[in-house]
Amino acid sequence: MKYDRSIGSRIFDIFNVFIMVLVIFVTLYPYWYSVIASFNHGNDYLRGGVNFWPRVFTLANYTVVFQDRTILSAYFVTIARTVIGTFAHVMFTSLFSYGFSRKNLMGKSFYATYGLITMFFTGGLIPTYILFKNLGLLDNFLVYIIPPMFHFWHVIIFQAFFREIPESINESAKIDGANEYTIYFRLILPLSKPVIAAITLFTAVFHWNSFFDAMVFTSSRSLQTIQLYLTRIILTRSAATHLASRAAEMIADQSAVNSRTIQAATMVVTSLPIIMIYPFLQKHFVKGLMLGSVKG
Repeated sequence: MKYDRSIGSRIFDIFNVFIMVLVIFVTLYPYWYSVIASFNHGNDYLRGGVNFWPRVFTLANYTVVFQDRTILSAYFVTIARTVIGTFAHVMFTSLFSYGFSRKNLMGKSFYATYGLITMFFTGGLIPTYILFKNLGLLDNFLVYIIPPMFHFWHVIIFQAFFREIPESINESAKIDGANEYTIYFRLILPLSKPVIAAITLFTAVFHWNSFFDAMVFTSSRSLQTIQLYLTRIILTRSAATHLASRAAEMIADQSAVNSRTIQAATMVVTSLPIIMIYPFLQKHFVKGLMLGSVKG
């Protein structure tokens, strides 16, 4: 049966589409502007008017960025931190959440109350710094891995998902002689791909974008993350200027780069990997969030 829509409904749809297109443009344009600035000739960029595409195309900015040993070292640290930190967080938090989701767990209400308190209150920066110093985590790669291994909010999401797995699966496995670890690794984890993908993406984005802990708890350049490097390039004009001044050693046309285009290229390089990962996890990411919120 054909349904005739009212004029008001059609006007609403047009207005809704217009607003959504506007929001998408406002969201994406800053990143697109950084992309076109990074591919534009430095001297030509200073003239202004480079708004939607490069006017004088060049790869000189990326040549300078990728030949800088500092940014390559920071890239390695960030990739190592993201991979190891994400794996450690997902495994530790999911294992805790599996035990926490068991109905016969003793002291469960105490653990829940204690965990909720940690979501709203922290010891503060100075006590945290002193604690890390006493634990030997200052200027140590493990400061990126151990403190973020656990977050109670992710426990809540995992627990909500685990509760929806039929208890009969556990009972059948126990009848066949399986212990809790066997049930967890061979049955629970394969069934939990949606929520694992969601938590993995959350954690990977956190590790990739984090710079404050690197700035406060580390002093060695060998432990500098890519986001801390980007922060210094953006906030400290001298850092970008120094990098641009070294262009004569890397490219023939030194005028092809300047501090602004170097900043743009650095921003693109630091953000592109995490943007490329998201589409591959989007399906499981959305499904995991819905299961954790609706069924929790």
